[in-house]
Amino acid sequence: MPIRRLPPETVNRIAAGEVVERPASAIKELVDNAIDAGATRIEVEAHGGGLTRILVADDGCGLSAEELPIAIERHATSKLAPDADGLWDLLRIHTMGFRGEALPSIGSVARLSIASRAKGASDAFSILVEGGQVGDVAPAAFPGPHGARIEVRDLFYATPARLKFMKSERAEALAITEEIKRQAMAHESVGFSLDIDGRRVLRLPPEHPGPRGRLARLAAVLGREFQDNALEIDQTRDGVRLSGFAGLPTYNRGNAAHQYLFVNGRPVRDRLLQGALRAAYADFLARDRHPTAALYVTLEPTEVDVNVHPAKAEVRFRDPALVRGLIVGALRHALAGAGHRASTTVAAQALDSIRAQQSPFPGYQPGPSAAGFSAWREGGWTPPTQRPMDLPGLNEVSARVEGDFPLPLAGRGPGGGGAGSEWAAPDWTDAEPTPPLPTLSPQGGEGYVDYPLGAARAQVHETYIVAQTRDGMVIVDQHAAHERLVYERMKGEMAAGGVARQTLLLPEVVDLDPAEAERVVARADELASLGLVVESFGPGAVLVRETPALLGKTDAAALVRDIADDLAENGAALALKERLEEVCSTMACHGSVRAGRRLNAAEMNALLREMEATPHSGQCNHGRPTYVELKLADIEKLFGRR
Repeated sequence: MPIRRLPPETVNRIAAGEVVERPASAIKELVDNAIDAGATRIEVEAHGGGLTRILVADDGCGLSAEELPIAIERHATSKLAPDADGLWDLLRIHTMGFRGEALPSIGSVARLSIASRAKGASDAFSILVEGGQVGDVAPAAFPGPHGARIEVRDLFYATPARLKFMKSERAEALAITEEIKRQAMAHESVGFSLDIDGRRVLRLPPEHPGPRGRLARLAAVLGREFQDNALEIDQTRDGVRLSGFAGLPTYNRGNAAHQYLFVNGRPVRDRLLQGALRAAYADFLARDRHPTAALYVTLEPTEVDVNVHPAKAEVRFRDPALVRGLIVGALRHALAGAGHRASTTVAAQALDSIRAQQSPFPGYQPGPSAAGFSAWREGGWTPPTQRPMDLPGLNEVSARVEGDFPLPLAGRGPGGGGAGSEWAAPDWTDAEPTPPLPTLSPQGGEGYVDYPLGAARAQVHETYIVAQTRDGMVIVDQHAAHERLVYERMKGEMAAGGVARQTLLLPEVVDLDPAEAERVVARADELASLGLVVESFGPGAVLVRETPALLGKTDAAALVRDIADDLAENGAALALKERLEEVCSTMACHGSVRAGRRLNAAEMNALLREMEATPHSGQCNHGRPTYVELKLADIEKLFGRR
C-alpha cells in the first residue's frame, strides 16, 4: 500500500477532531485566547447547545488587519518566541494557549468570523473562514475601543460524522456552563458573562486579585455556603505553592464533581487531586461522601508539562510525589486548624428535617411576635398560602467559632484512661491549666456560656447534651463526640509509639506484576512504619514477614495487592492506612461513652471542653456531625417571634 500525503483540508479536520471535541472545547480555546490577550471582561453566547452559534467577545489587545490572516493559519501563534540561540522551548509555557491550532481547527469544521480592533488603532477589520476556505480581510464595525469578537456558526457542519456524536442541546449547554465556571474560578480578576439561547446564565464581575477576591468568585460559582464553610490553604514546599480553599468535612457532597484543580492558572483534570483529597479526608468522611475543594498549584513552568494532551486538560508533573504530599499535608494542616468547627449547613439540614411542610393547624399564621391565641384568624381556618419559612440566619458563620478562646485545660479529658476504659469524670490533676474565665461554676454556670460550645444545661434521652451559648444553643451527640475524642487520642499514641507488629509463623509470598512488585518494595520503609514488613522475593513476587498487630488475623496477600493498586493509582499506600484507621475507629466506637449513659453536669461540661481542645471533633469517625449549633435568631423564627 503506497504512502500518500494527506491534503491540507483533511489534515486540518483531523487536528480539529483532537482540539475541538465539542462546543465546550471550542469555547475553552477561544476563552484561553482572550485571557492571553489581556482581557478583563469576556462575554460568551451560545445557541442550540453551541452547535448553532457561539459568540466570544473580549476587551483584549485585539488583532490588526495584517495579523488576521496569519491568526487562522495552523501553528501560527504570538505566544511562543525563539530564545537567543534560536531554539523554541516548549517547557517554558506562560500562556493558556501556545499551539496555534484553535482558530484554524474551528475554521475547518465551521463558519468562523473574526472581527477585531487592535489596541490604539482607529479602524476594525474582519475575516471569514468557512469549512477551511479563507475569505478576504475587510473593514468591520466594532463596538468597543479594542478587542475581538469571534462568532462560530454551524459547528461541525463540514464533518457530519462528528456532528452525529454530539449529545443533546441541554447536555452541551451544561458542558459549556461548567467550562465557563472553571475558567472563572481560575481567573478571578476577569469578568465573565454567559448567555445560552438568550437566557442569562452567569454574570460574574471582576474580583480583586488575591485570596479574598478568589473566595468571592468561588462563592459566586459554588454558592455562598462554600464561602461560609471553606478553609483557606496556603503552603509552599520546594518551590511549589499550593493555595485555594477546601470545605469542612461536614460540608461534603455525594460525588467528586465539586473538586477543582488549577495549575499555573490552567483548569486541569488530574487523578492526583482525587487521590490526595481522599487521603487528606480519609479520617473524616464516609466512603460515599466527597469533600469540596478548589486548589491552585503554582510552580515553575519547567516543572510541569502542559503539552500532554491536545486539549491541554491534563498535565504531567516532574515530581508528582512532591505535589501530592504538599496537597495532603496542607489540607491536613488546615483541617487540624479548624478545631471543632462544623459547617453552617449542619444547622440548616437539622432544621429542614424537622420543619413541617405546613402548619398542623392550617388556620394559624404566626405573626412577627408571639401573640398566643390572638394570632388565630377569625372567620375559620384557611389553607396556608405561603411556603415554609426560609431561615437566612442559618447561613451566618458563628463569630465564636472563628476566634481564639481560652480553654480550661490542655491535658486529658473524657476517656483519658484509654479506649477500653470506663469513662467517668476526668482527673485533671496532672494537667497544665490555662487562665480560666471568671466565675466558672462546677455545675456549668454562666461562665461556661462564653466558651465555643457553651455550658451544659441538660441531657436528653441520655444521648444528647443540650448546651447554652451566648447567642444560641448547641446539641451534642455524646457517643459520636466521645468516639472522635478517643479516636484522635489513639491516633496520637499510634504515631508516637509506632504500629505494633505481629510476625507471621510462615512468611507469605505474594505474586504480583513485576512493575507492581517493584513499586511495593520501593515503599518498604513506609510500609514498615505502618507495621507491614515486606521484601523482594525475585521478579514479580513480594515476601510478607510481619503485619500490623491491630489488624489481627488478616489476608496478607489481599492487603498487599490493594496496596499495589493504591500505589499505581494514588502514589501512596492508602489501603493499609485506611485499614489501620478503620480498626482504630472501631475500637474507639466500642471504647467511648455509649448512648443511654447518664452523665452529670461536670461530665457533660468536661466533654464539651475537650471537644473544643481536640481537632476534628466537629465530626465523628464516620463523617457525621457531632453537634448542631442553633442561633437564638433561628430558634425565635421557628416560633414566629421574628
